[in-house]
Amino acid sequence: MTTKNPFMLVATALCTIFFCVLVGILFFTFKDEPRHSRFNAAFSLVNDQGEKVDETIFKGNPSLVYFGYTHCPEVCPTTLFEVAGYLKALGEDGASIKSYLFTVDPERDTPEILKSYVTAFSDRITGVTGTAEEMRRVVYGWKAFAEKVPNKSGGYSMSHTMDLFLIGADGRLKGLIPYGADPDEAVRKIRSTLL
Repeated sequence: MTTKNPFMLVATALCTIFFCVLVGILFFTFKDEPRHSRFNAAFSLVNDQGEKVDETIFKGNPSLVYFGYTHCPEVCPTTLFEVAGYLKALGEDGASIKSYLFTVDPERDTPEILKSYVTAFSDRITGVTGTAEEMRRVVYGWKAFAEKVPNKSGGYSMSHTMDLFLIGADGRLKGLIPYGADPDEAVRKIRSTLL
C-alpha cells in the first residue's frame, strides 16, 4: 500500500479551488449578459420629421436598422425596397416592427431629403440623421462601417456596411440579414428572431 504525497494532495486541492473560483467569477460576470450584444452608442439625432430621437427608439418594439445614404446608386435602394417587401410579407404579424435608415452621409442627407427618399419605399421606414460626428459615433458604436470615397469628378460616394440589423424590443442585436439574402429566408429570419 502506497501513501499519497501530502504536497500533491494540497496542490490538487488548490487547483480545484482555483478552477471553481474562476468558473464562479465567469458565471457571475456573464450571467446578466444576453447572448446578443447591445450597441453601446448613446445618441441624440433627428428623424426625418425633424424630431429629436435617441437610443430609446429601440425600446419596446423590434426594429430593422440599415446604415445607408440617399445618393447610394444600388445597394441602399435595393435594401430599402426589400425592407418594404419584408414588412408587407409579415402583414399584421410585423405591425410592431419599426424600420430605420441611419444615414452614413449626414452632409447631404437632411431630414427633408431623407423623408422624401424613405417614403418612396414605405411609409414605415424612418430616416435618421445628425452631425457628422454624431453619425460617426453611432456607426462606430453599432460596430458598423462607413467611409467617404472620393471620385474623379470631385464628388464622393460612401463605402458602408450592407447588412440589415435585426434589433429586439429590448434594444439588443438579434441578428443580421446580409445584402442579397433570399427574400423568403429573410422574412423567416425576421419572424423567428423578432416576433
